[in-house]
Amino acid sequence: MRKWVGGAALALALVASAHAAPGERWAAIWATAQLVAEGQNALPGEDLADATLRQIVRVPVSTARLRVRLTNRFGSAPLTIDGATVALALDPARAAIDPASLRPLRFGGSGTVTIPAGADYWSDPVDVKIRGAADLAISFHLAGPPGVQTGHPGSRATSYVVHGSHGDAADLPGAKTADHWYQIAGIEALAPHARAVVAFGDSITDGYGVKPNTNARWTDALQARLKAAPGLAEVAVLNAGIGGNRLLNDGLGPNALARFDRDVLTPPGVTHVIVVEGVNDLGTLTRDGPVSPAAHAVLVARMIDAYRQIVARAHAHGIKVIGGTIMPYAASGYYHPDAQNEADRQAVNRWIRTPGNFDAVIDFDAAMRDPADPARLHKAYDSGDGLHPSIAGYRAMAAAVPLALLR
Repeated sequence: MRKWVGGAALALALVASAHAAPGERWAAIWATAQLVAEGQNALPGEDLADATLRQIVRVPVSTARLRVRLTNRFGSAPLTIDGATVALALDPARAAIDPASLRPLRFGGSGTVTIPAGADYWSDPVDVKIRGAADLAISFHLAGPPGVQTGHPGSRATSYVVHGSHGDAADLPGAKTADHWYQIAGIEALAPHARAVVAFGDSITDGYGVKPNTNARWTDALQARLKAAPGLAEVAVLNAGIGGNRLLNDGLGPNALARFDRDVLTPPGVTHVIVVEGVNDLGTLTRDGPVSPAAHAVLVARMIDAYRQIVARAHAHGIKVIGGTIMPYAASGYYHPDAQNEADRQAVNRWIRTPGNFDAVIDFDAAMRDPADPARLHKAYDSGDGLHPSIAGYRAMAAAVPLALLR
């Protein structure tokens, strides 16, 4: 096994092992929502025996000190990580790092951590200079595979896997690749003026259709707008989207109400949440066949109650809640909505738009619909499936966000 730290690096490690000082203000600057990695989204168990995982994430806020949250949220047994590092990546689409920026991660001063099943674990603070947007490589070694892998399938970013302990390697030639994230959940920065906005949603927020390593989600485009806006450059957009997510029922991942506390209330420094959830609740109601008018009415009422729950829980933590209207999907071959589904969408959107229900509203429906056929996405913004935006559509979503709402 290779050594993770040497002479000079060891001195850095001793500094990094110190706990955060009283009064220091930490803010989340990157996060991703967690679910069980299974089927084609999981790595083969043999790939994770005596293996190093290197994963690249985009960090949008300048900082000189950060800490990393590793996760075993859905694990069935304790997970041991016996070596971890962070470094600046040379390119978001490569495993290569800048060796001068390499820093070991410590956990209570130790290079090894065992994360209990169902838990997350923060690293000790570590000194890493990041100026503006940067790509950060998080590497860690696993002696054996997790009993159940925790991850984020819709990373739209490439991860690298090699056997052996290679967290300090400048590159990982011959590594296996997977366009998913595993066992990483968040990054916090010691940045007195930084704060965060959580984008809480489904595959539209997760970035369905975005090519890996391009950072072209609507949240990325919004981050670019914030970076260029006076007074908003230190606001981080945390993407808490999960493909297929619903307000009320589990799908690929936990339902919105089940994951809200962990994904929105737990990260420090969150001041706003943008809620873009509901299209999958509407669509799945009749995907397999028609239902009664009473069932439609019940769904609309339950969705509105779920929004009320989200608002109340966020307000209890001093977080402002911005409602995003549900975009049209009449051309979707997956959900094949009829007139009653469209009436449900309109009813939910009327509630979202009604003053006093949310703290503010982003009218994604108005920004994205076809003026000639408001039940459908504008052709210029449609990825081709009638449900998900194109890259131009994601840019249009970001442009529809009034930045004044986030001040």
